[in-house]
Parts: sequence; C-alpha cells; structure tokens
Amino acid sequence: MPKLFRRCRWNSATFLATLAAAVALVTGASVVLANSVTGGAQAADSASAKAVSANTATSGIAPAMSCSGVAQLDLAAAVPDVPFEISSATDLAASANTLGNWAACDVKGVIAPQLHFEIKLPETGWQANYLQLGCGGLCGGATVTNAPASAGCVPLTTGAFAVASSDEGHQVGGGLFSTDPTLSADFGYKSDHELVQAAKAIIKQYYGQAATHSYFDGCSQGGHQGLTEAQRYPTDFDGIIAGAPANNFTALNTFSHAWTAQSVYLDGGPATITNADLADLHQAVLKGCGAPADGIIADPLACTWDPGTIQCGAGQTSTSDDYCLTADQVTTLRRIYAGPTDGHGQLLYPGYQLRGSELNWAGIITPATATGASGDISFVRETLRYQIFDSPQPALTYKDIKFTAAYYDKVMRPNEGMYDATDPDLTAFKKAGGKLILWHGLGDQHIPAVGTMAYYKAVEKVVGGEAATKTFARLFLLPGVAHCGGGQGPNTFDALTAITDWVTKGDAPASLTTKSVDTSGNTTASRPVYPFPYYAKNTTGGPATDVSSYTPVKSAAEAGLKLNWLGSFRSGYETVGNWVGRKWVVTKGKN
Repeated sequence: MPKLFRRCRWNSATFLATLAAAVALVTGASVVLANSVTGGAQAADSASAKAVSANTATSGIAPAMSCSGVAQLDLAAAVPDVPFEISSATDLAASANTLGNWAACDVKGVIAPQLHFEIKLPETGWQANYLQLGCGGLCGGATVTNAPASAGCVPLTTGAFAVASSDEGHQVGGGLFSTDPTLSADFGYKSDHELVQAAKAIIKQYYGQAATHSYFDGCSQGGHQGLTEAQRYPTDFDGIIAGAPANNFTALNTFSHAWTAQSVYLDGGPATITNADLADLHQAVLKGCGAPADGIIADPLACTWDPGTIQCGAGQTSTSDDYCLTADQVTTLRRIYAGPTDGHGQLLYPGYQLRGSELNWAGIITPATATGASGDISFVRETLRYQIFDSPQPALTYKDIKFTAAYYDKVMRPNEGMYDATDPDLTAFKKAGGKLILWHGLGDQHIPAVGTMAYYKAVEKVVGGEAATKTFARLFLLPGVAHCGGGQGPNTFDALTAITDWVTKGDAPASLTTKSVDTSGNTTASRPVYPFPYYAKNTTGGPATDVSSYTPVKSAAEAGLKLNWLGSFRSGYETVGNWVGRKWVVTKGKN
C-alpha cells in the first residue's frame, strides 16, 4: 500500500537541538558546532569529530561571522558573471519571522541592473540547505514571507533552510518592465539563475561552508520559474516544487484569458454569467458529473457534462430551485469548457476549464455584475500593452485577440523563446540527480490544470515513458482546489518534506496527504493525492473526510489525454538575449 501519511522527519532533531541549547544556557556548557560537513567526514575516526558531527545534526551549523559583517562583504570576484552588491544585513528576531520561529540575518541586495533580492540566513538550526522561493503574477517584489506547499514542514519552521527570493528584476506589478529588453530577460528566464549564484556565495561566507542541497519552491509564476530552472539550468537545484505553473506564459496571458473574457462577454456585450450564477451552476455540474456527497469531483477530466442539458425551455425563468441557462449562457459555458480554439477546432492554448471549478471563477472568469470587469480582462491588458509587441500598444484590449492560426503565429513566434518554459526535455535535470514535484489544483480558475497534465505527458514521451519519468518527476492533481490553494477540496499539504526526502533519501513520494484546515487550525478533512495518472477514490465506504478511505485508481481520461493543439511541447524554441555593444542581440538556444 502507498504511504498515505507524510510528515517532516526532523521533529526529533529539532527537539534535541532546543533541549541542548537550553542545557547549555543553564549549565554554561559550551556547545561545539561543526563548521564543515566535509571536514567532519574526513576526521570521522576521531571521537571529537564524531561529537561535532552529532551536534551539527541536532543543533545546526553556526554562522562563521556576524550579521553586521555581511553588509561589508565584497563578493564581486566570487561570482564574476553575476555582478551584485549587498545593501543591508540586519538581525531579524524569531518573533518577527513569518517563516518560522528562528532568528535570522536578513540580507538584502541588488543584482545588476535592478534585480532586488532578500535572503534569510538562520542564526541557529541551519542544516546546510538552501531554499529559493518563487513569486506570483508578474512578480514585482521579493516574497520571503511564506513557502507554498510546505504546511507542517518542521525543518522550514526551525531554520534548517537559508531562504531567498527576488522581485525578478522590477518593482511594479504590471507589465511596464517589459518595455526594457534586459528586464524582460530577467523576468523571462535569467533572474533565478543569477539569484541562486549570488545567494550561494553569501551563504558560503556567512557559514564558512557551502550549502549541501538546494531547493526551489513556487506556485503560478513561481511554478513557471521552477520549470525554467529545470529546463535551462538543470544543475542549479537538487529538488524543485512547481505548483500550478504558468509555464506556457505567452499563450496563457493572451489566448486563454482572452478566450474566457470573450466567452463571458459575448460579442462585447454585458456578461452572460456573473458571480451570482456560480453556486447554482456548480450544483448542476456536480449532479451532471455524478459527484459524491462531499461535492468533490475526483476525476473531472472524465466528465463531459453538456450545459445544453439545462437550457431553459420556452417561457421558463431560471430560479435557484429550478436553475436553467439561456442560450447565450449555454454558448458561454461550452466555450469555457472547450478552451480557446480556432475555426478548425484546434486549441491555441493546451488547456481548458474543468467541470467542477465553477465556484472558483468569481472575480476572475466572471464579474460581480453584468457590466463589471472580470480579472481575465486585466491579465490580457498588461500582456497586450507591454509584453508581446515591439512597442507599447496601450489601445489594445481582450477584444483584439484573434483565434486564428495566423494570429497565433504572430503572438507566439517572437515571444515564446523569452517567456515560456515548455521544453519537455528534462534529461539533463534527471542526469544531474534532480527531482521534480509538479502539483496543480483541478479547480484552478487562473491556469487550467489540463495544460500541466499535457506538459507532463510530453515529458514522459521524451524521457522514456511513465515509469522512467516517475524516477525523477511526479505530478499531483488536487481535486476541487483553486489556484495555488483555496477552493472546495483539501488544499493544505507538505511537498517540501517530500522533495527533501526524495533528494536526500531516495524516498520518492507515493502520495501526498492533503488537508482542509479551519480558522482554528483544526483538520476537518484529509485525503491522499497520488501521482498522475492516478486519483484517490473512496473504495472502502469509509468517511469521505478520512484519508484511510481512499485507494489509488488509474484515470483513463488522464492516461489517454490528447489535445488538438496548434502548438507543441518541444526543444529548441528558447532564445537568449544579451547586449552586444549598444545593441540587444537575441540568439537561439538555452543558456
């Protein structure tokens, strides 16, 4: 049977570290900390070296210098290809650290030309691990406040990781930065590779030794960042967690979002579906898909419910007790569930909204009122105005997107090489020993989970099939879960422990346990999620809220997923931009 419950494995070590520190304070005993794992291993024959090694395992590796001294470091020669400077280094109290109960040296700096970063260096408990966090949307700020998919990971909360993030080269939330080619490249693919080099140089100076293992964790744009690293820079990280990745960035922010907007606002008119429709619509979908009593569709890709089955009859008025759809609403919903297609039925984005996601559409796909604006409209606006054409186009709106092969080529050809991370060839990442956990909520209202399934299947094809892929990469799909969390299904889980166990112990995750947690921190429901293409089915008749009620079942819909898509998951589309003299030169190929 698969292991259903996973937990952080360092709880006992954390307890011992705390106890040892307390004893040292009370008795005045000195605590010897190891400064070098390598040195400890080489001197393993001596009793003193063994004592140092044991103490390091429980108490962590101590800093080799003061926090204030970090601000004075000149590391220009350490990473000559990544010019950066440290702007500040200040002590952060444990009580002020949102990542956990550990004091840190909070380091801030800038990588040329304007990539701002922040690193939290644990003052106690460091286990020679480095964790880099992604951001969301179009970024615009370093986010070293919380880590996605890490709920209950004790090592994170006790200082086992030095943690860093960046603003991806700009400090505005919109797309204005894309008018500058350097900043476009920083956002598109360069920033995380540069940050990991700068951060590792700082870590080595602060602790007197290098980080042993490096991890990346991000969702949405952060998932995009993680896949960019696995594809372009396969040796930067030992383990990567990529949630709900916006990796097909160009098509997502043009064709996918514009399609839902044009579908809701048919012919540019008022919205046919508003937030007020979603509860009744969702109930109709659950019934049409044969959902269980808990209202969570475990395998939504297999549901093909047609909105036309509840179209209003002649003279019928829709009510909550007898909900029905107008002809325009049927058209809207059929389009949303079908995805952006051209006149020949070919998708212009490899995904579409899954049935059962309706409650999560509010404010994104659907507006509050028929004359209000949806979130999708604003997403398309930023991309059209600043990101995909040679010069700003402030007059363009979602209405200007054309769903034709010619327009697809016009948008994708000059942009996918800079902004996308769709290369399925992860053989270099696999060869380097890298491990990848992909995850996606099946109720995602921003980024359809189908696209991530399609990408994963493309990886399988390149690396040699399902079994070969699972040796280093696994995809977990969370029923009912919205974009990067929330929604109706259990959405709290710990992938960070899973990835570290996989990297350090070879313990591949057979499942992840997801939980619903109330405002008081109590678990109200739990269920396992299994690697694609398996899903959790209640085969025992036990409580739907109990993880032990479920067993893995292979989804025929997921295993057989095929898309009629204008694009393709392939290698060789990537571009690299650099200044040559005073001219920006773009060439083909990965870095």
